[in-house]
Amino acid sequence: MKKKSVAVGLAMVMMASVIFSGCGKAEKDSKKEAKDSAGKVGCILGVGGLGDQAFNDLIYEGLEKAKEELNIDFDYAEPTQVSEFELMMRDMASSGEYGAIICVGFDQTDALSKVAPEFPDQQFAFIDGTLEAENVVNYAAKEEEGAFLAGALAGLMKKDAAAYGVEDNDTIGFIAALETPILLKWNSGYMAGAQYVNPKINCLSDFVAGDNPFGDTTTAKEIAISQKNQGADIIFHAAGGAGLGVFDAAKEYDFYAIGCNSNQNTVNPEHIVASILKRVDTASYDIAKSAIIDKDLAVGTTVSLGLSDEGMDYTLEESKVPVSEEDIQILDEIKQKIVDGEIKVPSTIEDAKKFVKENQY
Repeated sequence: MKKKSVAVGLAMVMMASVIFSGCGKAEKDSKKEAKDSAGKVGCILGVGGLGDQAFNDLIYEGLEKAKEELNIDFDYAEPTQVSEFELMMRDMASSGEYGAIICVGFDQTDALSKVAPEFPDQQFAFIDGTLEAENVVNYAAKEEEGAFLAGALAGLMKKDAAAYGVEDNDTIGFIAALETPILLKWNSGYMAGAQYVNPKINCLSDFVAGDNPFGDTTTAKEIAISQKNQGADIIFHAAGGAGLGVFDAAKEYDFYAIGCNSNQNTVNPEHIVASILKRVDTASYDIAKSAIIDKDLAVGTTVSLGLSDEGMDYTLEESKVPVSEEDIQILDEIKQKIVDGEIKVPSTIEDAKKFVKENQY
């Protein structure tokens, strides 16, 4: 079945006459594909939709993999603003077509808390958010663990500034879309990781905010330039599609950046030294498989995604910025300590400050 962006209810009503009068070969082919598929899931992407080269694109890739490998069909919606979430959820749930409806991003919490109780027989999966409900399974990442590795890399690079061609000033930067608990986990882990290997590090932290925090590349670029002017020439972003603005600034003002969610090193290999992987593609694939094939989606529970279960990771692949073998060895050693539980990565700013007072590499 062709994948489609699910329209909101009003648009469906307005187009009804066109849809039902257009029955023909295309509809028959669509019905045949639906009949042949193992089942179908729905997905409401984060604001901004596809093309962010990060969160939304990764989730789509996971669903594409489920279709190719497991013959699971899917529909998806690309909301442009938060006010669309509730209507899209209700449209999908009321259709009765989906073994699971995947909701993406913590900003869908309010809408899901209203819609999920209305459809107790409909299974929902919440990626990057948490809602206690009998028909909702939460997929919550340990973002702080991946961010800790990003910070450790930045701290090591600053420690050997001459070798990496960065300023010898111990200043690094962090840019997130919003100042929310989830995004502050990235901030906390990054700061703690950097100061764990290099206690002198000063981390500048700023937030895009505004009406389009995950897509406002202009503001993200302006913040990155401001941080560079303050001495930060290694900047890590957790801003979704807005992070592309950070990469533009890195190229134009010649500093290093660290990517987020997917392997973004290919966007600008000369200036993106690494990317922190948040494997939401694995999550969307697992949700589809559990709901349609295994029929054991763990609704009513929370699934954690960290370094130990490959829900988070880092990659240097495709980057042309050379990282020393010694520093790679240190990063892998730190990663293993997190996996083994020797390092408990802080998830709040206050805990990060306490952590670095008590822990040094």
